[in-house]
Amino acid sequence: PSRNKRIAFWLRTFQSTQERHVVERQIKEMAIPLTTGTVCLLFLASTTGACLYHLPYEPSVFVVSLLIFNNLNIFVAVCEIILGLHILQIKDDYAKMRTKWRGNEWGACVAFLNMPLSPSEVFDGRVWSKLWSTYSLYDPSYQNQESFGFFIDFGNGLSTIPPTILMNLAMVFPNHLSPLFAGCVGVALYWQKMYGTIIYGLSFMFNRRYEGKTLQEVCLFVGVSNGIWIVFPILGIYAAVNILRDGNMSVFGEV
Repeated sequence: PSRNKRIAFWLRTFQSTQERHVVERQIKEMAIPLTTGTVCLLFLASTTGACLYHLPYEPSVFVVSLLIFNNLNIFVAVCEIILGLHILQIKDDYAKMRTKWRGNEWGACVAFLNMPLSPSEVFDGRVWSKLWSTYSLYDPSYQNQESFGFFIDFGNGLSTIPPTILMNLAMVFPNHLSPLFAGCVGVALYWQKMYGTIIYGLSFMFNRRYEGKTLQEVCLFVGVSNGIWIVFPILGIYAAVNILRDGNMSVFGEV
């Protein structure tokens, strides 16, 4: 009898394992394919969704926009830390990509966003360093650790994650943070982001790094991507000044 029980147990285990494999295969077929682009979107959706779920008030477009920007900044800040940690690999990748994608830099951007990832590669800094070797096709200063662009972004990555999380907490838990502290941190944080972006843009133009690129490419890949870090920090400074003026978080919504 005990032998029969063991046989029955192993048969059930084998059957459940087969069923699990079938379910895993079905989930894999139904799931969103993991690429660098979809990972970024999933990060934004999950972090912003979690913040909105815990809001004690009805979110306005202003609050949703600032939350999305803050979470995007956290994602980019992690990539900026990777920029500093993997600069030598970025240099090597850039040298290869410059030859491969010369005259088709936009194709390199599309290829990066559609690059398939395994679950383990999602957390591999070497994979995400390709963001910077790709961006270097438009601005080679990002593969040069002596440039302003390299240091302003690496510095932002190291310094802006904690205060950005704090501003998210100010929106989600408005009655649990000091308005004076949150307002001061907010002004400093968003000014740093905006000022650094403006100086970078001037550096890009002054050094004529736009030469050899089409107007559309420069406007979209450099202008729009960096313009985000000017427009939304202005909204952040507006929120921080109102927090300091009012002594509360009512700029986000009435609790």
